[in-house]
Amino acid sequence: MTETAPTGLLSPDQWQAVALSLRVSLWAVAASLPLGVLCAYALARWRFPGRQMLNGLIHLPLILPPVVTGYLLLLGFGRRGVIGAPLADWFGIVFAFRWTGAALAAAVMAFPLMVRTIRLAIEAVDPRLEQAASTLGAGRIWVFGTITLPLILPGIIAGSIIAFAKAMGEFGATITFVSNIPGQTQTLPTAIYSELQIPGTEAQVARLVAVSLIIALSALFASEWAGRAAARRISGQ
Repeated sequence: MTETAPTGLLSPDQWQAVALSLRVSLWAVAASLPLGVLCAYALARWRFPGRQMLNGLIHLPLILPPVVTGYLLLLGFGRRGVIGAPLADWFGIVFAFRWTGAALAAAVMAFPLMVRTIRLAIEAVDPRLEQAASTLGAGRIWVFGTITLPLILPGIIAGSIIAFAKAMGEFGATITFVSNIPGQTQTLPTAIYSELQIPGTEAQVARLVAVSLIIALSALFASEWAGRAAARRISGQ
């Protein structure tokens, strides 16, 4: 990452870091979205033993130092971790020091924001609508698919995009769990960190920061646009 960019905005290595960040963030959101909707629905609608504990575990990454979260991921999903060892031995799935591990770290860090946003959307739905459908004989899955899901679609979109933006900016857990390997695990934030360690690279840092701002603002505008579009479609306007 020490080479200057002879042509264009960024050097090939820097574009690679941007591309990897987009890949990691998209996979983090796609893989965690079904579980995020389930957890949000459970917290919003169900009453069960351990509900508060589940709520605490989901939001734990928000209050833990990111480095601690990365270390816990290393203990759990490392090659000799409680979960990582059987995954590697039985299925050949390895997370530590791979881009898949970066996606896992980003998903864990972004998960609380996704669940919180979707939960607020579910709690805004009048439960009497769901109860009315249930009294007509509709099952829970049918009620969710035909009543709840269309109404919370703007919240799901907003939660997904917020999680994507958070995943794009994830640093502490990622660098602890998968390190900062150019071309393999180096994402946009860790690329900026690498450039900052080298004197005389202010221009490269400024370019990477500019790209980061463009992506973040694009995600914000996309969230607003998608939310309004989904709301219009649901209301039939």
